[in-house]
Amino acid sequence: MGVDWTARGRTAAVPVEESLDELAELAVSAGAQVLDRMLQSRPGPEAATLIGRGKVEELAAAVESGAADMVVFDRDLSPTQQRNLEKLVGAKVIDRTQLILDIFASRAHTREGRLQIELAQLTYRLPRLSGHGVEMSRLGGGIGTRGPGETKLETDRRRIAHRIKKIEDDLNGVRAGRALHRQRRSAVPLATLALAGYTNAGKSTLFNRLTQAGVMVDARMFATLDPTVRPVVLPSRRRVLLSDTVGFIRNLPTTVVKAFRATLEEVAEAALVLHVVDASAPAAADYVAHVMTVLAEIGAAGIPQILVMNKIDRLSIGDAGALAQRLLGGGRHVASATAVSALTGAGIDQLLLAMDEALQLDPVLRATFRLSAGDGATLALLHQFGKVIETRYQGNHVEVDAEVPESLKRRLDRVSERSTAPVEKPVRNRVSDDVNELLK
Repeated sequence: MGVDWTARGRTAAVPVEESLDELAELAVSAGAQVLDRMLQSRPGPEAATLIGRGKVEELAAAVESGAADMVVFDRDLSPTQQRNLEKLVGAKVIDRTQLILDIFASRAHTREGRLQIELAQLTYRLPRLSGHGVEMSRLGGGIGTRGPGETKLETDRRRIAHRIKKIEDDLNGVRAGRALHRQRRSAVPLATLALAGYTNAGKSTLFNRLTQAGVMVDARMFATLDPTVRPVVLPSRRRVLLSDTVGFIRNLPTTVVKAFRATLEEVAEAALVLHVVDASAPAAADYVAHVMTVLAEIGAAGIPQILVMNKIDRLSIGDAGALAQRLLGGGRHVASATAVSALTGAGIDQLLLAMDEALQLDPVLRATFRLSAGDGATLALLHQFGKVIETRYQGNHVEVDAEVPESLKRRLDRVSERSTAPVEKPVRNRVSDDVNELLK
């Protein structure tokens, strides 16, 4: 059920029919079978039922004739509107937010994802609780407690409030753990990149293509919910960490954004954002604009971006730059833009080169390192994260000419200067162990 406000100042930013198509796709992703669609145009919302008495009767008749057991509204419903509609229509009534939360609940597999979803669901349901009034009240004992006591509704609200507080404390621990992981990653020369984009843009397929991670790929919306981090080797031999995050969508509930703050912090803390867009979608430009808005809301607008125009196997493009300008609307700037097909692998090499060029915070330098001949850990580090050009052995020392990231050079310079001191060996081994542990 979609509603189009016709009063001045209520013009929708997105065509109502297009939003209704997206709602139908969300319903199918949740496992529903769409029987019918209805759309109403009216000046503004009706306080009791949102759509007015006449449209409610028409909706009830459609529910009865189609034997439908649920009605999904493309607008957020107040608790009163939801209860009134269920009584008049004779079927369960949910809104867009509740549908998205239901999809998220079915896709969360990690403890963090389940906590985030439970927090969003409880925050959504708290103002929608309904009780039976004073007949369910509990009377206290003693003087001054003879009146109506705590009702069942008040008890439920108090228990939910306590549970919300407990989940928020647990998520604070998750955020602290993520901060610790980011601190450990910053201790070794590994930059973090984040995939972001509209849901069903092909982020997980691209993630698998770049990392061979084997993340689940599905055509349904929000197929991937729990974030995954894997290493990627760039053409310069630099290694970076790539993070796959939850997809964005128009009218993403604020409760979801708040609950997934710990996950979205991975995007806000990234050195580079790969903004993936389905270039074959008719509303691709609108998707780009919406993702840009969400990135600004989470504080990631200033992070360099690469616009990754995915699914080019579905269309024939001439100039990738012209396509990027059309998607960006001419008013936004990204570091670069590249066209790829995550399904066929077309354009992946150009994307890796663009990622290499965009990471100017850690440029590749050519340097000579003088190490102890027995320092195998540092030599392995050079081969892992750099390009070794020449190796020369001189007695108990070895000189290595290599192209390495600047951060790695700074770190190895300190090791090289004290390579003859025996106390430095545990330090070098710990550096190598940290790197190897991150790459597992």
